[in-house]
Amino acid sequence: MFRSRWWSFGFRSTVMLYFIVLIVLPIIGIYGQSFSLGWSPFWESVSDPLAWKAILLTIRLAVIAALINIAVGTMIGWVLIRYTFWGRRLLNSLVDLPFALPTAVGGLMILLLLGPNSLVGDIAGFFGIEIVFHEPAIVIAMVFVTFPFVIRAVQPLLEEMDRSEEEAAYTLGASKAKTFFRVILPTMMPGILSGGMLAFSRALAEFGAVVLIAGNIPGRTLVASVYIFGEVESDNPQGAASVSIVLLTLSFLILWIVNLIQSRRAGA
Repeated sequence: MFRSRWWSFGFRSTVMLYFIVLIVLPIIGIYGQSFSLGWSPFWESVSDPLAWKAILLTIRLAVIAALINIAVGTMIGWVLIRYTFWGRRLLNSLVDLPFALPTAVGGLMILLLLGPNSLVGDIAGFFGIEIVFHEPAIVIAMVFVTFPFVIRAVQPLLEEMDRSEEEAAYTLGASKAKTFFRVILPTMMPGILSGGMLAFSRALAEFGAVVLIAGNIPGRTLVASVYIFGEVESDNPQGAASVSIVLLTLSFLILWIVNLIQSRRAGA
């Protein structure tokens, strides 16, 4: 009994130490670095026109990427669960590819596929559409790296859904559209919302895929993560930390909302 309790205590202590060293201390460090010189330098760093434009650009493009993933991811999750077809298992396994693939490789793939010397880039250029080194490329990169979130959040809800409710709606004369919006969509909504918010939070911090295809033009295509990297390279860690905690605080808020949604679903 004593050995079991000691082993349990040691295991919990190891987990807590791991959590503190890898998560808590870095977070405390970045907040401490941001306010190390006081409130005024922090506000000056955050309110700098280039920093503020980078933050607003990142938030706006991350919202667009999240909305695209909500629409496309919900449809893909529906198809992978509700339909049986040749190659479904392969497609389902490829959903997680952005998680396994280095983001810099993803950025290079986008550059080679949509760049000025590519077939798609040439066709887009013929119609006066510029993709790479402009905002569309950033959105595409954000969509790519956050692609699995909504799909993987929706799929379990569809698998657990009681099909009898759907069949009952059809029996009572409800159309497919009405059944979807009244019965199926409410069931999927917690997964759609939590997956979309996680995709948005992940897109805020994307660096590897974006830095290769954004052009990084200050005030136009310079996103917050690349701006932070530039501040570090310019020997301004306080400025980099100040912008970082804006994104970090926003991510904390999103995670809190996601946990609230999941806890309400678990208690329902």
